[in-house]
Amino acid sequence: MEALYFILALIGVIIAYSAFNYFYQRRFLKTLTEEEFKAGYRKAQLIDVREPNEFNAGHILGARNIPVSQLKMRMKEIRPDKPVYLYCQSGARSARAAQMLHRKGYQELSHLQGGFKKWSGKIKAK
Repeated sequence: MEALYFILALIGVIIAYSAFNYFYQRRFLKTLTEEEFKAGYRKAQLIDVREPNEFNAGHILGARNIPVSQLKMRMKEIRPDKPVYLYCQSGARSARAAQMLHRKGYQELSHLQGGFKKWSGKIKAK
């Protein structure tokens, strides 16, 4: 019986943490549809936060690859005075990257809803 209470408490904590993150991110991160993303990404810094092997397999035309695993070291490559458009494979890593950028003072942060796997626009592969 104690194990059941422990599992229920653990599930409750996970749900509360997920809800907190969701509402916290909505304050500073815009989730854009593909059409909204296409309309603004040419005027912004387009950052692909996937790993280099994923980027080389295919990426949105004009994107720079700064993997989320290297973001802390390479943050100076991103200008804080211009909008930043982020994307990854599904949207989870770009949200995590946006949190890191927000903590460092970046204001205009947007990411692609559904990530690269939902993208139907122009791509480039190496």
